[in-house]
Amino acid sequence: MRVRLPADPEGAWATVGDHLRGRFGGAIGVERVAAMLRDGRFVGAEGALSGREAYRAGTFVWFHRDFAPEVPVPFGIGIVYRDERIVIADKPHFLATTPRGRHITETAVARLRRDLALPALQPAHRLDRLTAGLALFVVRPEDRGAYQNLFSGRRVRKEYEAIAPYDPGVALPVTVRSRIVKERGVVAAREEAGEPNAESRIELAERRGALGRYRLLPATGRTHQLRVHMNRLGLPILNDPVYPVVLPEAEEGHFEDPLQLLARVLEFTDPVDGRAHRFESRLRLGAWPDAQASDQ
Repeated sequence: MRVRLPADPEGAWATVGDHLRGRFGGAIGVERVAAMLRDGRFVGAEGALSGREAYRAGTFVWFHRDFAPEVPVPFGIGIVYRDERIVIADKPHFLATTPRGRHITETAVARLRRDLALPALQPAHRLDRLTAGLALFVVRPEDRGAYQNLFSGRRVRKEYEAIAPYDPGVALPVTVRSRIVKERGVVAAREEAGEPNAESRIELAERRGALGRYRLLPATGRTHQLRVHMNRLGLPILNDPVYPVVLPEAEEGHFEDPLQLLARVLEFTDPVDGRAHRFESRLRLGAWPDAQASDQ
């Protein structure tokens, strides 16, 4: 969580610790706040806070909540690339990118913060929980905006891979454009009339029997966009629990039959040093006949 230190016209808080004890001590106890400071659970722009730092209104403090027990996702996160500014991770299926709803501890950002000892790590974008593949995380809070702007400004080339039925009647390649609306609390996104806000290029990379391996190139980043566009073509992605039909949600702990969608490539020019980057996922989709046994 993130809090902004408020203005202090009466000078009540000489240090950051004074403010944190006053703000949270009533809810969790002053001793608990002190313990969190000792454990490095409060983080500023320059790293973990001791509490002795001078109070400066308007600055931000990040901290981690105590996590509720969750069913562990039994797949690791691969590190494809790491430097002083970014981490490129291979997120497995079933692992959320960021805390949301009942998924707090079992998220990519929580695991990476712990495993890499990077308490201020933040994602620059979000990959769906059911989708595997490449995700970009930013090490330092002051750099996050630059990398987020790459995605919001459509300056990242993203390439996905999907396994879906093969239909000779669907002419490919094709560019699909539509207006996609995703309402909060509603499982499935829907397409509606109006100005298109989503665009995807769909290509058939390979066919084997009744299945095809597809290359998906999204020009935009709407929620569930590729899943919606594949379904629109009559080629729903294998093991999709939402499109074309919303299935009952599986119980926690069931990790069979992952959605056959993989974020395979991220390509961009680094906004800080101007270097050209291209990263490829090391994961494979398990439904393809010659998939590696190491995949899910």
